[in-house]
Amino acid sequence: MTAANPAVPLLEARALSFHRQDEPVFAPLDFELCAGELALIEGDNGSGKTTLLRMLAGLLHLSAGELYWRGEPLQRDDCAGEILFLGHQLGLKADLSPRENLRIAAGLHGCRDGASVASALNAIGLRGYEDEPVRRLSAGQKKRAALARLLLLPASLWLLDEPYANLDRIGIALVNDLLETHTAAGGAALVTSHGTVSFHGGEPRHIRMHA
Repeated sequence: MTAANPAVPLLEARALSFHRQDEPVFAPLDFELCAGELALIEGDNGSGKTTLLRMLAGLLHLSAGELYWRGEPLQRDDCAGEILFLGHQLGLKADLSPRENLRIAAGLHGCRDGASVASALNAIGLRGYEDEPVRRLSAGQKKRAALARLLLLPASLWLLDEPYANLDRIGIALVNDLLETHTAAGGAALVTSHGTVSFHGGEPRHIRMHA
């Protein structure tokens, strides 16, 4: 994880908006997120929460507005590997095992200091399922396999779309622990959730989406 200047926001959005077929999905949005912060993206269904995260991840083009990364206009090459998106599509190859999926991710982005594929899978609760094809795992186990990337990869900013979905009570607590550890170490996260986020690392920011 790259060290951040605490005086400069890690991510800043100015008048950000997205249009679909010339119609705005959400109103122009301004926010900033600093190292060590968690922000909750709030809004009704269809308000653009997932669209916003996909834009920030580089999966959708901005319709208008500006994005800044560490105080400079965001260039995807400059923050490659520093922004990690986990959405409804978990990004797992079904015929590969969790271990194989994580090895591919680590090959692309490297590993967090002190982390390994084995330690990430063990910590996320998949001991005994490391080499099982993902297609044979339960929905909760698949979600854990995807979440293991958070432990393994050295991203500074996590973009998490409904990270609690398909998890039991223990899994939900695990996600909260991951968020607290990440922000305490100087990382940041943007999270959408229909449930209550139990975060003890300070008051999260709130980003309200409006059409």
